[in-house]
Amino acid sequence: MEQDIAEATVRTSARDRLLDAADELFSRDGIALTSVDQVLHHAHVAPGTLYAHFSGKDGLIAAALRRRLDRWERIWQEAVDAAATPAEKLLALFDAVSTYRCLYTPGRGCAFLATSTELPDLDHPARAVITAESTLLLTRLNQLAETVTTDDPAALAGDVLLVYDGAMAGLLRGRTPDPLGHGRTLASRLIQNAIEAHQDRV
Repeated sequence: MEQDIAEATVRTSARDRLLDAADELFSRDGIALTSVDQVLHHAHVAPGTLYAHFSGKDGLIAAALRRRLDRWERIWQEAVDAAATPAEKLLALFDAVSTYRCLYTPGRGCAFLATSTELPDLDHPARAVITAESTLLLTRLNQLAETVTTDDPAALAGDVLLVYDGAMAGLLRGRTPDPLGHGRTLASRLIQNAIEAHQDRV
């Protein structure tokens, strides 16, 4: 067993092991409480390897968050593509979160908002990734809402985003058995109301 673990560690690149370790530890314990030494120990790499790839902890934080964003964007787009109707495509946001959490390390609620809270410095390299995630959410939700209704799609997108943010906070609070499912149901009602309101005006 130990030999199998060692061989698997060798096959995974040092850079990937660092990103995996950072993603797991930052998500579980938070950025401030996770030391560079803990990441190095978890990834089974030497300090020089981290600094060669990421120039330090700040660079590692930004790179781990960027990889999370790339994975999230891909999974969300796949969920949108698989949905059959405009309404379902808008709701695919919630389905994509569930898929992401099954495939990869789940964040403490929204990993991007959590990182933003821990890193208020606007000059931190991770801030650009946090901004990119917000832009992705707003842009894609607005585009999808436009296929559902022409009556103020931006308002509908904003409502869905508010429900999504609440569902992600619910994951962290841990009081609702299925905050993502509940959020999807609430968002579905908002979308149906927008569709019916548009039909009444036609």
